[in-house]
Amino acid sequence: MNPIAPAPIEHYENFPVASFLCPAPLRAPIAAIYHFARTADDLADEGTDSPNQRLQDLAAYRQDLTAASAPGMAWSPRWAPVFGQLQVAIQTHKLPVQALNDLLDAFVQDVEKSRDAMGYATQEELLDYCRRSANPVGRLLLHLYGVTDAHALALSDDICTSLQLINFWQDPSVDIPRGRYYFTQEDCERFGVLQADVLDCRQSAAATKLIAFYVRSARARMLNSAPLVHQVPGRAGWELRLVVQGGLRILDKIEAMHFATLSARPKLTKRDFPVMLWRALWM
Repeated sequence: MNPIAPAPIEHYENFPVASFLCPAPLRAPIAAIYHFARTADDLADEGTDSPNQRLQDLAAYRQDLTAASAPGMAWSPRWAPVFGQLQVAIQTHKLPVQALNDLLDAFVQDVEKSRDAMGYATQEELLDYCRRSANPVGRLLLHLYGVTDAHALALSDDICTSLQLINFWQDPSVDIPRGRYYFTQEDCERFGVLQADVLDCRQSAAATKLIAFYVRSARARMLNSAPLVHQVPGRAGWELRLVVQGGLRILDKIEAMHFATLSARPKLTKRDFPVMLWRALWM
């Protein structure tokens, strides 16, 4: 889930797009980062390519990232629009390129996990994935906003991790048929959830209790990190308020459907935006 815009983004949903609230000078670099991530997501997840082909494409994509971040190097014409814009953003705003590489690491891991029909053994392993799949987004944005202190970065990491986890608990009915499985082995054992039930998207009583636990944990993490909205200046801070409220609103919807996300996917609609805006005003 998570938009900075009020409606959910269908592609690479944990990435904020350059919405009307974003400061105008930052719309171009934010759009460049988004297009970089969205294209990598397509390589990892869209179409009918084999896992080996996806991994080869992501490796080539990483080479072009290296070229775009080094003066005098040329990237391939295949993704020229992506890296042309991204190079300008890297040079103009001194973007931390390691954060972009971390995103690619996560996409590679997605392909490998799906190829090998593997899930995550522990919460620690899942959170390490979030560290690379989600947290770089917040760090890149804070870099653009000029917010660099360690406490703010830690709060940003927690917001981004929360949003990633909310995606997972919102989308199992979509992810599992595509080979993406985020219910950890240790949590399934703790709640007595049979892996066969989850893989078949059967909403057992045990699975419902596990999803409820995940939702409560994600909500607590988000609320604990929400004070970051007061450290991000100007319109960007208001945009972050909507990000946080969008995540919390999805959790509301999961609760309203009694945590049955193995059988259906809750979505934000235009009717949710006034609720999110009202709550954002009182943060």
